[in-house]
Amino acid sequence: MSRMTSVSHPPPRRALVTGASGYIGSRLVPELLARGWSVRVLTRKASSVRGRTWFDQVEVVEGDAGDLTVLEPALAGVDVAYYLLHSMDGTKDFEVRDRTLARTFARAARHARVPRIIYLSGLHPQGGGLSAHLQSRVEVGEILMSSDVPTVVLQAAVIVGAGSASFEMLRHLTRRLPAMIAPKWLGNRIQPIAIRDVLHFLVAAADLPPGTNRTFDIGGPDVLTYRQMIERFARLDGRAPRLIVTVPVLTPWLASLWIGLVTPVPTGLARPLVGSLLHEVVCAEHDLADLVGLPEGGLIGFDEAVRTALTDPGSRPEPGTVDPGRLTSADPEWAGG
Repeated sequence: MSRMTSVSHPPPRRALVTGASGYIGSRLVPELLARGWSVRVLTRKASSVRGRTWFDQVEVVEGDAGDLTVLEPALAGVDVAYYLLHSMDGTKDFEVRDRTLARTFARAARHARVPRIIYLSGLHPQGGGLSAHLQSRVEVGEILMSSDVPTVVLQAAVIVGAGSASFEMLRHLTRRLPAMIAPKWLGNRIQPIAIRDVLHFLVAAADLPPGTNRTFDIGGPDVLTYRQMIERFARLDGRAPRLIVTVPVLTPWLASLWIGLVTPVPTGLARPLVGSLLHEVVCAEHDLADLVGLPEGGLIGFDEAVRTALTDPGSRPEPGTVDPGRLTSADPEWAGG
């Protein structure tokens, strides 16, 4: 008589996702669940994620990410911690808050012996002269990488997808202004990336060799100026070509006020977005793609990503139930058509 043998399966890996109510986090959670991860989310208020379809599939830790007594249970036993926190609301002394949060999180992760932190930062040129918000994001990455916890910092420029603040600014500017006087830095080169590809790299980064502690540039296959992005968006949206006249004197502060005036994007949010456009942001390397591979079918080009973002479902479906490039119920009210 043969004896049945049981096959034991290793428990699923556990990820902590901070910023789960935000644009990236709300899409990353269902992506991780679909790939078999056990997910824990840290949120200031559980009510901010209670409406998500994935709410009953995750463990929720409620509290302030700057509180060590909250971080201790949030980080306990996780294989990777996704740090998706940064100030984008224009509040005073945001650099101090970002710095303090990063240091507290790094300390707690080190104490909990977390094997890896993954942080999404902004693509930027080497050297000084960065905007205050972009410099703060760079500093956060440096704090995490110096924490003795192996940290992977992904650096992305404009993320193309409905609900993304950068994409919504592009959408509303193009639709509302058939002609515009714009700053000369609309001629700077940018390497945008589709949100689907950002999610691919965020998940795949968890499989990098142990001890990996560095930055990686991530970008799509196209390098375009912001002017070209406006022109392409207009064409894909079925609109007449836009007339753009550039001037050298429109400061980032004035530009953010202008954007806040002519679009529904809040001025406090427009300011850091404008600041990131002052520089040419093109990938200096593609090491992450070489190490973890590209998404199935390859990277999504700008035009395809815009077409997906322009898909109008007639409603706002839940994140994880549609392509991540489409508008969802987790996105701000001012996003969309």
